Amino acid sequence: MKRRTFLGSIAATGVGAAIAPGLIAPATAQAATWKKRVTGADLDTNSRWQVAGTDLGIPYVLENGSIGYLFGDTFNTPWPEQPDNDWRSPVMLRSAIHPGAAGGIVFDSAAKVAGNGRAPEIMHNGHNGIGIDGLWEVTVIPNDGISFPETGRQLVSYMSIENWNSAGPNGPQWKSRYAGLAYTDNGNDYVRTNLKWFNSGDNLDPFQMWTMQRDGDWVYVFSVRSGRQDGPMMLRRVPWERMFSPEAYEGWGWNGSNWGWGRPCSPILNGRFGEPSVRRLEDGTWAMAYLNCATGNIVTRTAAGPDQVWTGERVQVTFAQEPALYGGFIHPWSTKAANGLHLMVSKWTRDPAGHSTAYHVSQYAGSL
Repeated sequence: MKRRTFLGSIAATGVGAAIAPGLIAPATAQAATWKKRVTGADLDTNSRWQVAGTDLGIPYVLENGSIGYLFGDTFNTPWPEQPDNDWRSPVMLRSAIHPGAAGGIVFDSAAKVAGNGRAPEIMHNGHNGIGIDGLWEVTVIPNDGISFPETGRQLVSYMSIENWNSAGPNGPQWKSRYAGLAYTDNGNDYVRTNLKWFNSGDNLDPFQMWTMQRDGDWVYVFSVRSGRQDGPMMLRRVPWERMFSPEAYEGWGWNGSNWGWGRPCSPILNGRFGEPSVRRLEDGTWAMAYLNCATGNIVTRTAAGPDQVWTGERVQVTFAQEPALYGGFIHPWSTKAANGLHLMVSKWTRDPAGHSTAYHVSQYAGSL
């Protein structure tokens, strides 16, 4: 099974220089530190829920205030290519433990499981077959999750993957067929809606990999192209109760003189981005993380608001610290305090023959 590959040659750069060129120069910082590995065949994620080899672990606040962690392609074996691997995606584990606790993140339950037992995928996945509406897909990969205490509903943004090895200007890269939304009203059974934000034939649509954050009446959606390829990061917003209405999504755009809502989207950042992760912290700071595919580092930026100027990149986790890293998802209980930033970082290493040697998720702690 072809999977996402590390590609990179162009560094991620900042908001258009017409706004604030002094605020987008690269910044330096001490890298975050490894705290613990949270998934693996030797851990209770496997003995309790048969989650051994897996990736991503995207954390978001559930409707009850605890944290759900969305995992991508998941197996009951240490890595994907082993036989009888019980392939599932997405899978969700949960935890009410603060990531800053001495022991770090400890999972206490899995979606669709009462106590211990095999954690199934939380929504339909075609698995090299038919997804929904008769469309072929290789797998379903989660982008992000969000919940609404007013209704008890949770939404998950996901990608339906068309293939892992699509031809592109910079070599093979993976391609999504579309980005979609799934929902649950009971916290377990997610229904994929018929909403689809289709990718373009040339794999250049910038609305495929989403990260979502609510602030008041609005949900802000940051998105980039699939495949970790060079391109723009876009920003939209939608009233929280109208996320199933595509016409309600407003773009954040530059008209040549100023920025404003309700316009065609303009790039807020340009670069070669891995999966983006944006969270509004308790003090109102907006934090962003992503893999800079040119440098191989997971970096962060901050801003006073989603539509404000983002600071320059701050290095958090380096390729030397965690070879073949990706992800870099911000825990919503992170803070601006020293070592108050908590990141979920994936690692997938392979030997010269292409056989996997590690495929898991770790917790890192850093400072914004």
